[in-house]
Amino acid sequence: MAKRTETAGRLDDAARAGWLYYVAGRTQDEIASAMGISRQSAQRLVSLAVAERLIKVRLDHPIAECLELGEALRKKFSLVHVDIVPSDPGSSSTTIGIAEAGAAEIERWLKKSEPIVLAVGTGRTLKAAIDQLPTMECPQHRIMSLTGNIGPDGSAAYYNVIFSMADAVKARHYPMPLPVLVSSTEERDLLHKQSLVQSTLRLGREADVAFVGIGELGADAPLCLDGFLDPEEMARLMEEGAAGEICGWMFDRNGRLLDNSINERVASVPLPPRETTTVIGLAKGKRKHLALLAALRGGMINGVITDESTARYLLSA
Repeated sequence: MAKRTETAGRLDDAARAGWLYYVAGRTQDEIASAMGISRQSAQRLVSLAVAERLIKVRLDHPIAECLELGEALRKKFSLVHVDIVPSDPGSSSTTIGIAEAGAAEIERWLKKSEPIVLAVGTGRTLKAAIDQLPTMECPQHRIMSLTGNIGPDGSAAYYNVIFSMADAVKARHYPMPLPVLVSSTEERDLLHKQSLVQSTLRLGREADVAFVGIGELGADAPLCLDGFLDPEEMARLMEEGAAGEICGWMFDRNGRLLDNSINERVASVPLPPRETTTVIGLAKGKRKHLALLAALRGGMINGVITDESTARYLLSA
């Protein structure tokens, strides 16, 4: 029998203690007795389980104010899906809360018995949501990536979530074997003619639901940090009216795609038609305000998962 490493063994103990506490409902004294350790050790192991994100908690009771904000957003932007989570004034995280809510909604779609096509974008928030998914067997579904999974230097894009999703969800997965942006329209058109890419483009048009991140703009925006755009090009796009991006597609403050060379170089799958597809954007925080508002104004998304603070901003704008 292989010997456990000290770290792996400690995480195993933390997982056991966490299960006993949160699932079995045992007290820390009972955990200590069951595991043959002191109460203080049991307490530390439960805390370690939480710190290492071995424990995933979902709140099943809806909060009245969140429901009211959600209904107001639904009416204002004619949305088909709205989920508002509580805000944490003391947190600077742009993923906590909406990642868990996003995972719950993805899981709900994947539990459908009839076959569906589920599309995913990219980004930190979506990756955080995928990391919350339980292991699932869904051979009847097809899951496809709206964005390329290759970085500008040919390396795998870190925040492309299709591979993380494949680890958790046993279904047919269709990556987009291209970068988000290419050098020219001609290169994009040539790549899109490849048979493997054609099948992914077709799936995008057939998607039943899509989950996308909302990208803010600026020198520290994801497209710059990932090396697809330099700060000067980003600044020029913002001067031309760019307010945000989804899967690389740049849009203005009214949610209209920019009519310039940047979108002609985007190799991502076009966003699925909102008339037939539920397209849910996940975003929260001040940095996302402008881009999220623009996406909702222009109908680029017809569903949103956000927090109370961001919802109030969207309603007041």
